[in-house]
Amino acid sequence: MNKIASDIKDPSLAEQGHKRIEWAWQEMPVLQQLTARYSKDRPLQGVRLSCCLHITTETANLARVLKDAGADLVLCASNPLSTQDDVAAALVERYQIPVYAIRGESNDLYYQHINAALNHQPVLTMDDGADLVSEIHKNRPELLAGMIGGTEETTTGVIRLRAMANEAALKFPVIAVNDAMTKHLFDNRYGTGQSTLDGIIRATNILLAGKTFTVVGYGWCGRGIAMRAKGHGAQVIVTEVNPLRALEATMDGYRVMPLSEAAAQSDFIVTATGDKHVIDKEHLDIMKDGCVLANSGHFNIEINIPALEEMSVNKQRPRPSIDQYTLTDGRKLCLLAEGRLVNLAAAEGHPSTVMDMSFANQVLSAIYMVKAAEKLENRVYNVPAEIDQEIAQLKLSAMNIQIDRLTIEQTRYLSSWQQGT
Repeated sequence: MNKIASDIKDPSLAEQGHKRIEWAWQEMPVLQQLTARYSKDRPLQGVRLSCCLHITTETANLARVLKDAGADLVLCASNPLSTQDDVAAALVERYQIPVYAIRGESNDLYYQHINAALNHQPVLTMDDGADLVSEIHKNRPELLAGMIGGTEETTTGVIRLRAMANEAALKFPVIAVNDAMTKHLFDNRYGTGQSTLDGIIRATNILLAGKTFTVVGYGWCGRGIAMRAKGHGAQVIVTEVNPLRALEATMDGYRVMPLSEAAAQSDFIVTATGDKHVIDKEHLDIMKDGCVLANSGHFNIEINIPALEEMSVNKQRPRPSIDQYTLTDGRKLCLLAEGRLVNLAAAEGHPSTVMDMSFANQVLSAIYMVKAAEKLENRVYNVPAEIDQEIAQLKLSAMNIQIDRLTIEQTRYLSSWQQGT
């Protein structure tokens, strides 16, 4: 077997990574159906694809399907702390897929790996945070001429891409996979909900029941986190800037208040906004002794870590994913996973079952872009509704769930205006 270009921690980890990838594959029946379909006609044959995603068992199975569909792909990490080194090793050694990712890599190495993936001269990108798209536009404009388009996995990336499109700065089309119903309704809510609580519990081993647990942001991720924290017996507070979401959280039974009030009474505070410094110095100043801070948004900017560092006289690591800061007044605040995604840095990310749908969107959107390349404009597109519906139907079939179908009469009624009371 030929050695392929890559930069991973330890090739000897490949066997364990392979076992875990196969374990995850059992819970990904939609991807199983897609690989059975596309390994025959190979609609991505010869398409150069660079993927900047979390290097996890689920992503490995996405990569397998893309390769079976004919894609010539390279992977790099979308977060320095989310890479599973054994999975990276298995992708390189067992599946012959180039990977540039090492858990805990420096910021400089992170961007070296992004550029290594771009040296592949992709015609398609697959992003989780828009780092590939951003790097191409900022520093690798020579790649623009050959680009068909890209796909984006997460809310933060879609926000960045829509900002680019609004300024007419986006030079190739991108599909917002994050906004597919089969992605954000399930991945963001159930996946983020479960994996965030998993990361917090693994990191701290603190009982959540009876604790005051604040969720900053009530989008789909925030909804999932609040739901799961409530299920653990926590007293949940939600903070929001959007009045509709604040009203929804209230109707869902949560206490809603400004973070400036919640910070003083919270045992846990988790951010899920995708915005910068939503936990700021003013909040750090009033937090309870022992308060645990975590981020489940995207980049490590949601918590103002420089302010926390400046306020501290001591920093220690009592457990692997906890940095405990002692402030000048003696209070201790605990930051999980260095402010990065707690569900990936302190746990294993989303369960395979929900990533099955998210990554099916990636596969089908990539194939769609190749087929529709001539008619797509330089803007952000939603996942076509028929793709969303197909994935939902494939998932239901895999779960042995049958649903009703409209009769011809019902279909006619719903498309007419003549009939009424």
